Amino acid sequence: MPANCCSFQNNTSRTPTYYNWFLSRAGATPTDNWGRLSLAEHFPFDIIGFDLDGTLVDTSGDLAAAVNHVLESAGRPLLSPETVKQYIGGGAKLMLQQGLEATGGIPDNDFKTLYRQMLIYYEVNVSTYSRPFDGVLAVLDAFDVMGVRYAVVTNKFESLAVKLLTDLNLAHRMGCILGADTLGKENAKPSGAPIFEMITRCGGGRAAYIGDSIYDVMAAKNANIPSVAVSFGFLHGPVEDMGADAIIDHFDELLACLKGMGSN
Repeated sequence: MPANCCSFQNNTSRTPTYYNWFLSRAGATPTDNWGRLSLAEHFPFDIIGFDLDGTLVDTSGDLAAAVNHVLESAGRPLLSPETVKQYIGGGAKLMLQQGLEATGGIPDNDFKTLYRQMLIYYEVNVSTYSRPFDGVLAVLDAFDVMGVRYAVVTNKFESLAVKLLTDLNLAHRMGCILGADTLGKENAKPSGAPIFEMITRCGGGRAAYIGDSIYDVMAAKNANIPSVAVSFGFLHGPVEDMGADAIIDHFDELLACLKGMGSN
């Protein structure tokens, strides 16, 4: 995994038609370099940060399975993935606490044991059901074409985020992967600290951040960068109430959205 910088991925095997799709999404026109120069000239951001769970990757199936593994061992009723989605965003500990509260309360003396049990199970099964959201790979390819650097800033433990993205063949593409424990738990989102760190590790420049929770929007605001909320993520309420600078319903809207934000 790259530690301190992002590099341009030279995907020369792409066809001109594929690039022209990127150009149309970004509002650019082709050049003799298959549009790369034109895209970079028209695109207003150097770095794009992504939340992981519920933004870049649909991890609800594996997270629900991990919570239910603990609930089953404790003799509790199981929860649906849709229910567990509501608990995602604040980190694994809070997710399990809410799962336990919903099924009878948090045990006084056993929580640490149950928490470790969940983490062990999840680490082994981190990518059984998890997949990138529709349109993610095309957007990352477009950023590669433009030379735009991108990274993950998540409230997942860094080791779990790296393992998940490695299993999905995405880790090597990221400029950096920052977890809730990378800078210490006091510097996890909604702190702006991991956003600042992402910008530093990616070499500096104008950045925007994409997420699905209030933690994401607050982290972006605390780092003084614009945010985009995804309406298809693990929402805790109406996406309009999160206060993001923009909202998208699908990743095929992201390039045009970011371009429009940059012109404001």
